[in-house]
Amino acid sequence: MIRFSLCCDKDHDFEAWFRSNDDFDTQKKRGFVACPNCGSKKVEKALMAPAVSTGRKREKIALAMGEEQKKAMAQIKALTEKIRENADYVGPKFAEEARKIHFGESEARGIYGEATQEEAEGLAEDGVGFMPIPVFPDDRN
Repeated sequence: MIRFSLCCDKDHDFEAWFRSNDDFDTQKKRGFVACPNCGSKKVEKALMAPAVSTGRKREKIALAMGEEQKKAMAQIKALTEKIRENADYVGPKFAEEARKIHFGESEARGIYGEATQEEAEGLAEDGVGFMPIPVFPDDRN
């Protein structure tokens, strides 16, 4: 993994992680890289200084990252629970129902369920907006 310092056309600076330089280029080309402040997809890499850490600094960073990860996971879990509370569970018929909603054949509403990788790719190709939500060990659906 590599962390890039990025900047959008509105001069907002932010950082993001990518598997490689090619991964950044691919995601940018597909429109997946956007500024978290304004949503602009006109994003470029900014100059970065190399990160050099001492052993103690690495320990402090690891502890801080652990706490930040816990906070982030709690926020993701809360968002997932809110989605489940406010959307209809459609199970394995997610792709079918999402298409019906997208094309106006079914009532517009929030839904969640399961989809295979192929179904998800088909939805994306059809322009159907969706996003995966994480499944936690204590989830019941």
